[in-house]
Amino acid sequence: MKKLAINGGEKSVSHNFSIYNSIGVEEQEAASKVVKSGILSDFLGAPGSNFLGGKYVKKFERNFEEQFEVKHSISVNSWTSGLIAAVGAIGIEPGDEVLVTPWTMCASAISILHWNAIPVFVDIEEDTFCMDPEKITEKITERTKAILVVDIFGHSADMDPILAIAKEHNLKVISDCAQSPGARYKGKLAGTLGDIGGYSFNYHKHIHTGEGGMIVTSNDEYAEKCQLIRNHAEAAIVAHKDPDLTNMIGYNFRLGEIESAMGIEQLKKLDQAISSRQKAAELLSENLKNIEALSIPIVRNDCSHVYYFYAMKHDENIAGVSRDKVYDALIAEGVPFISKNYQNLHMLPMFTEQQCYGTKNFPWSLNDGVRYKYGSGICEVAERLNEKEYLGIFMVGSNFTDTEINILGDAIRKVYSNLDELK
Repeated sequence: MKKLAINGGEKSVSHNFSIYNSIGVEEQEAASKVVKSGILSDFLGAPGSNFLGGKYVKKFERNFEEQFEVKHSISVNSWTSGLIAAVGAIGIEPGDEVLVTPWTMCASAISILHWNAIPVFVDIEEDTFCMDPEKITEKITERTKAILVVDIFGHSADMDPILAIAKEHNLKVISDCAQSPGARYKGKLAGTLGDIGGYSFNYHKHIHTGEGGMIVTSNDEYAEKCQLIRNHAEAAIVAHKDPDLTNMIGYNFRLGEIESAMGIEQLKKLDQAISSRQKAAELLSENLKNIEALSIPIVRNDCSHVYYFYAMKHDENIAGVSRDKVYDALIAEGVPFISKNYQNLHMLPMFTEQQCYGTKNFPWSLNDGVRYKYGSGICEVAERLNEKEYLGIFMVGSNFTDTEINILGDAIRKVYSNLDELK
């Protein structure tokens, strides 16, 4: 047996892993063409032909509609902006409650607070880290108006029961698929099963335009509202006859022509980026499948996984040592892109103190007599996974070689083969 690096042994990983870069000649030429044209954005925040942007924005959106099999795509300058627009578009009002998972990036919940509505956190599944459908009904009240589902790490949430619950209680469903473009649930693309969904394009996502995002929906009303919120709604709504002014506070959430031109080329590469990550993940799973104390990612029947993260679980009862000790040993071996914590939004001070707008607990104070509970104990699975079990490898690129994956596998197996050294 080899001595662990954390105890003075030789490191397993001396290899310099390749830096993720999905930008090629195609994107460079597309961006250069826009720069030479001098038209870096072609939006105007007023009614007229330029309200919906320039030719590259429109082409990117039409290409996205075709590839993702939706009626409408609305580009935005970030997926955070997209979430804000989506929540506003479905008609959320101050004091409404929206169910959301705690195991996600903060924008998923903050987009709810943005409209003076209240996030209510629903615990997650043990194996996919997605919202647990069995925990939803107990969180629904007369104030609940929507479910914001996050398809985390590249795997879809279990949408059939979630949609059934939403239909029974007359709730809207927003799909946050920032990490899951191209993932499928029972043959359908993640992000397209609910009322409205969307994806992120920031630099380490499957589609990369620096920053950016895309909202998708087949609902005409929601699409128009997102277009309005994206581009100074209050100034543009005047062109409508009998306008619906609900949430018509607009912003500059517009994507530029350079990013859109690059996005057109990136979209062509999505299938290759997914298949490359899937190939790398399958090889890593083959390397790790016999480690008893380590659970590797599952792929639910009739689903696909696009592996933004390769999310694992450590079993301290089997290993006899804590997740934290194993993590420290993996770091010492030189394992790159590995993490031991993710997010538990319900533990953030904003929620535990119930303070974001001013000093008087707004918007929670809107619902007089309702006591909202955040903090430890409300999402026990998410808390336990984050504190004791979760280990994740960031699938930072679609360019892992077989050699690099085998190096990762060797390093992880070395640690798990020498757990006695950590006791």
